[in-house]
Amino acid sequence: MTMVATLQEPENRTENKESSHTKSLAVPSTKAQPIDAAPAGVPPIFVVGVWRCGSTLLYLLLNQHPDIRLFFESDLPVLWPMFRLPWTRRSWVERWEYWNASVSRHDLDPARLAAPVTSLAEAFTLAGREYAGQKGKKIWGCKSPTYYDRLDYLAKEFPGARFIVVWRDPEEICRSVIHAAARSGFSGSWFARRGTNHRSVLASKTLQKQVQKLLRMGASVHQMHYRDLVNDTAKTMQSVCEFLAVPFDPSVTVLDQADRSAVYKGEHHTLARSGDIVSTKDRHQPLPPPLADKINRYRTLWRSKYGDKWLLSERFSETAATKPSLWERAWDRLLFVALHIRDVTPQIAFSILPLSAWHFYRWLKYEDAQSVHRQLTNKPPVIKPHSSPKRPR
Repeated sequence: MTMVATLQEPENRTENKESSHTKSLAVPSTKAQPIDAAPAGVPPIFVVGVWRCGSTLLYLLLNQHPDIRLFFESDLPVLWPMFRLPWTRRSWVERWEYWNASVSRHDLDPARLAAPVTSLAEAFTLAGREYAGQKGKKIWGCKSPTYYDRLDYLAKEFPGARFIVVWRDPEEICRSVIHAAARSGFSGSWFARRGTNHRSVLASKTLQKQVQKLLRMGASVHQMHYRDLVNDTAKTMQSVCEFLAVPFDPSVTVLDQADRSAVYKGEHHTLARSGDIVSTKDRHQPLPPPLADKINRYRTLWRSKYGDKWLLSERFSETAATKPSLWERAWDRLLFVALHIRDVTPQIAFSILPLSAWHFYRWLKYEDAQSVHRQLTNKPPVIKPHSSPKRPR
């Protein structure tokens, strides 16, 4: 859902400068200057966490602030290779739309994104300013769990970017993943794939390493726990507003007026569509014993190693579980990397292969090149799809 150590993204040639809560650095300028776009020079916000961590709830709350408008899982940064090739860079808007219907879901006008761009930073900034400007807002950004392993890359591409990291107990994450996978249809297919629970256990450690890199780089990072967001929403959101240096607005504590139009229509977002801030109802249901035991072993390891120095391990309760052996840790890491490569490969291939090849692939797989779009959103494509071949009867 992103890049492993063996498949590193190229670093931006722009010199990386340190940022702080009080120092704002300009993001790369865009060549198009829509008169109603958000102001130039405002760095983006990235809301990140492991999937099923509660970041969608934070996204919905933040987007009610009068100054903030974030993309919902736009995931343009995972398609970074297409900005390295001139022939794929020219079609970045169409590719982005076909990847996950982002242009349609966010009601963007492709004509207003037609200015030539030379990098991911220029393209994302152009789109982000346009999206925020639609509502007269000043600050843009994106919420997505796919960024959990590439925060340092985003910090280099977007100097001055601010990061909000949501932590959640891996036991609760795995329980939520299993619940999402049980949902019928396309919405739960990603979570139902083999190895997702394994990745869900170890992804938190990858995210922790990324946060440490950000802190060493001097980036602005705010960390929060899902339990605090649910149990004490007002206090948690006050802290978030303080971090972002924006006035606190009571609207960010309730979901009454939340805009969910860009959220995927899958059933695993049922709670996000409700009007109440509640935790999952099944959070006490038991996990499969082998998975529960593995989580307890890693809890013991992480608590003994990091203690109160990591917000996630700080909340772990004491257990009698032993630490995972060196052999288990080595094997788990190897499997994690292999599963990660499985996710990254399609992103790279999509970025560099002709778009017509992907139309044909989806037609073969789903018998309809636009099937994925309809599974993600009820909004019609804003870019006219290419005609698809008809399957012979």
